[in-house]
Amino acid sequence: MKRVSVKIYGRVQGVFFRANTKERAEKLGVKGWVKNNPDGSVSAVFEGPDKSVDKIVDSCKHGHDYAEVTNIEVNEELYKGEFKDFKIIY
Repeated sequence: MKRVSVKIYGRVQGVFFRANTKERAEKLGVKGWVKNNPDGSVSAVFEGPDKSVDKIVDSCKHGHDYAEVTNIEVNEELYKGEFKDFKIIY
């Protein structure tokens, strides 16, 4: 099992990035959260099977639909198993 925190930069707000990330996470069995940041970036924490977490991180690198990702920071963390589902934090 794996846990990562990510911060995604670019045109990632106002383009359904969070909703698409939530949908993909649920399909992959990944738990955690995603939220918009005041600086225009998006942050997320993903927990789940290694391959599923790798897939969702990879999808964040490419963006969704109208998003344009310019940079992504990925930090692997100690797996905690603290989430029951995947949420959008408003």
